[in-house]
Amino acid sequence: MRPVLPTRLLRAKAAVAAAAAALLCLGLGAPAARAEAPGPPRMNDGFGLSQTGAATGTATNFVITVHTPEVSGEHRIRILLPSDYAADPTKRYPVLYFLHGASDNPGNANLAYPALAAAKSMITVIPDGGLRGWYANWLDQSTAAGVQNWENFHIKQVIPFIDANLRTVAAKKGRAVAGLSMGGFGSLHYAQTYPGLFSQVASLSGAADLSVNHMVMRGAVVATLTNIGAALCGSSGPDCSLNFGPTVSSDAIFGSPYPIFNADRRWNEVDPSAHMDRLAGMGVSLYTGNGNGNPAEPEFWVKSATEHARDGLERLGQPSHYVDYGNGSGWGENCNGGHNYGCWAQDLVDFVPRLEAAFASAA
Repeated sequence: MRPVLPTRLLRAKAAVAAAAAALLCLGLGAPAARAEAPGPPRMNDGFGLSQTGAATGTATNFVITVHTPEVSGEHRIRILLPSDYAADPTKRYPVLYFLHGASDNPGNANLAYPALAAAKSMITVIPDGGLRGWYANWLDQSTAAGVQNWENFHIKQVIPFIDANLRTVAAKKGRAVAGLSMGGFGSLHYAQTYPGLFSQVASLSGAADLSVNHMVMRGAVVATLTNIGAALCGSSGPDCSLNFGPTVSSDAIFGSPYPIFNADRRWNEVDPSAHMDRLAGMGVSLYTGNGNGNPAEPEFWVKSATEHARDGLERLGQPSHYVDYGNGSGWGENCNGGHNYGCWAQDLVDFVPRLEAAFASAA
């Protein structure tokens, strides 16, 4: 026989059970729920940019998608925040605008290079530059590619949009521009055209010479427009697509590339190597390999273009940080001197700490 419990004990057990049930109903007795990881900060539309859908990614590495009347289609912007961004709501950060190469886009996670993602004291913004936008307002806006005002998009929209939505140092001393390949041209072009916006500029394997003396570079630009031949691709992924979108005229961006009766004057106007004087007072960094001496490797031609840009600075007596890592020996474990991710990743290992130091000294 089961023992008969005293009435007082039965009542006590019932009270405990009832209390436990009440706590569970309130959630007080349930195991603590795991807190959700914080998401990307809220970004408000403005300056002609309208967001499409929610941001994707983490609180410190995320992508937003925007529409703009300046460029046809949807465009992604990748944003990298320092790890302590959310911890101190009063702290402001300088910004690096990092411009990608041809055949690439900010949706490519590889563009969040380890050195950029590990930056401790600055924000990095990687805006869409198109598969072959060349960081310019195209001369011909009636091509099959549609409206192509990339310069307006970046300078007049993206920069003020970032300053309005994030805690930036919204001044020249707190702003830098750098890029690789096509983006190397873009960084020099923007710094030369808008010297009041940037205090530091860097070109990683950039198309730094578009003069008549470097027709191979002009040919690379034309190849991206016409979808023929091997272009100066700058994809941070393992492959470079040679399909850059609808085929357009070789004259679409800068007019005729051919030096006949000054028909190529617009190419000369945007040739970075011819206007290094416009970088006076800025910190300038130039990186190049040698493509192992192989003319079929884009870096072979990048080397001479970068040398011409450096020579222009030297003639003016302007200092620069110039790195020629040749065949890549000793320049990181994955650099072979070519036009590729492994070398650019090491360029950034060198550049980012120096940039953060320069920002800190200017604060």
